[in-house]
Amino acid sequence: MFAALASSHSLLHKAARFFALLLPIALAACVSTQSPSQQAVRRIDPAYVAMYGPRPDEPHPLPATDISEVDPRFLRREVAYYGREEPGTIVVDTQSRYLYLVREGGRAIRYGIGVGKEGLAWGGRARVGRKAVWPSWTPTASMIRREPERNAKWASGMEGGLNNPLGARALYLYDGGRDTMYRIHGTTEPWSIGQSVSSGCIRLFNQDIIDLHSRVPVGSPVIVLQGQRLFDVDDEMRVSSAY
Repeated sequence: MFAALASSHSLLHKAARFFALLLPIALAACVSTQSPSQQAVRRIDPAYVAMYGPRPDEPHPLPATDISEVDPRFLRREVAYYGREEPGTIVVDTQSRYLYLVREGGRAIRYGIGVGKEGLAWGGRARVGRKAVWPSWTPTASMIRREPERNAKWASGMEGGLNNPLGARALYLYDGGRDTMYRIHGTTEPWSIGQSVSSGCIRLFNQDIIDLHSRVPVGSPVIVLQGQRLFDVDDEMRVSSAY
């Protein structure tokens, strides 16, 4: 009996030593040797790297846009489209932070957008009344009151360029010949795409507004939705799974 107890004690002692030797190895396996910055890097599709790459051919050579921190759903892509609008129509869904350019065959090009305070001030139907390449910008009186240190010095206008808040292109919306003061434009703040921001109308990545500007002629119809979704839940799920 005592021999059996001694044997059992010896086996337990050996097992304890074995697990003690394994413990540091197990703990090491739980600790990454990568730095936090290395762990946070997300692989970006090379097609998107090229899509948002530099544009040295522009009047103001445009650097690449850093999309490493952008939610991928706000990057430009073609999707299935379940609305009833005619091809060539621009549909701005301010609630979902998307702009659609309707195409043939139930398809659309979808762009991520940022929505500024001025972008929430108007909704309805209009047309592209004017287009501009590297547009000048004049802040509104309300923008100057809201951010005087930032905007007051440009009360007489700012020439187009890399620091201009309207970015590389702008589409000006008109309703029956009247300027609605509503703009679809680029941005100097790419991090704001997908967000609600303090000023501006509807902003896109500069590479995206260049693409949209090249596809739509003056006179193109535009629908701006405020406080309503373009698709119901089921349709949105189908759109999101269509790529």
